[in-house]
Amino acid sequence: MTRIGNSDLDVFPLALGGNVFGWTADRDASFAVLDAFIAGGGDFVDTADSYSSWVPGNAGGESETIIGEWLASRKPSEVVVATKVSQHPDFSGLSGSNVRRAAEASLARLGIDAIDLYYAHFDDETVPLEETVAAFGKLVTDGLVRNVAVSNYTADRIREWVEIADRTGVARPVAVQPHYNLVHRNVVEETIIPVAQEFGLGLVPYYSLASGFLTGKYRSTDAAGQSSPRAQGAAKYATEAGLRVIDALEEVGRAHDESIAATALAWLRAQPTVVAPIASASSVEQVPDLLAGARLALSADEVQLLNRVSEWSPAQA
Repeated sequence: MTRIGNSDLDVFPLALGGNVFGWTADRDASFAVLDAFIAGGGDFVDTADSYSSWVPGNAGGESETIIGEWLASRKPSEVVVATKVSQHPDFSGLSGSNVRRAAEASLARLGIDAIDLYYAHFDDETVPLEETVAAFGKLVTDGLVRNVAVSNYTADRIREWVEIADRTGVARPVAVQPHYNLVHRNVVEETIIPVAQEFGLGLVPYYSLASGFLTGKYRSTDAAGQSSPRAQGAAKYATEAGLRVIDALEEVGRAHDESIAATALAWLRAQPTVVAPIASASSVEQVPDLLAGARLALSADEVQLLNRVSEWSPAQA
C-alpha cells in the first residue's frame, strides 16, 4: 500500500483506469475487469465525469454509471474512487457553481456519499483560480469530497492553487495527475515532480503505458498504418528510439519473468513522488500485467538502464 500525498488515503500502487468503461469495455466486460482487479488486490479506481462522451451515442458519465452499478452490486469493503470535473458536455469548466453541480451529478452516478479524490481535470483560465479553489474547498467542508487534486495543470498553476488554498484556509491538493511514462518524461520531470516534492503531492500518472505502446504490442514503425484508435495513439512512439525502449523493457522484464507492460509500470512507480500509475484494461486477460506492474520491484541498476535508453521525447525527436 502507498499513501497519496499528505492525505489519509493508502492505496494499492496502481489505479485502474475507467476511461474504457462504456467505450471499449461494455458493462459486463467492465464488471469483469473490476472484479479481477479487486480480486488481485487492487482498491483504487480512476474515472472522470466526461468518460466516455466522445463515443457516438454517449452523453458522458457512462464510466461513472458503470462503476456505480458495480459498487452497488458488489459492495466491496474498501475501494478508493477518484473522478474529475471540467470536461463533461453538461458541466464544462471550473466555475464555482459548475464544480458543485458536477460533483453532485458524479456522486449520484457513482452512488456514493463522498468522492475520495476529486480532480480539476483541466485548468480553466476563464475562471479566477480563487473561485475554483474555493469551490473545491467548500466541497470538502460540506463532506461531498474527501480530498482535492489537479490534473493537467502546469507547475506554476499548481503552486498558485496551493498558495490560494493556504491563504484562504481551505484544503490543499494532495495529488497531481500528469501525462507521464517512459516515452513522455521531460516536462513532468523538469517541472511537475519538483513542485510535487515541494508541496508533498502524490503523482498519479495517466497514459502510463503510452496508449498501449509500452505493452510491446506495437513493435513496428508502421503502426501508423493500423486502423484502431489505440494503434494510432501508439504510432507516434513507434520510432527507432521508441523501439529501443521496448527492447530494454523486454530485457529487464525477462530477468524477472515479467511482461513489458508490467516492467514499464514498475519503472514509473520507481520515480520520485509517483504513488500509483493509472492503467486501463478492456478485458480480464489484461489485468494480470497491471497487477504485476504494481508489485514488481526493479533494482537501481535496472531503473538507470531504462532511464538512459528513454532519455528522448517524441516531440523533440
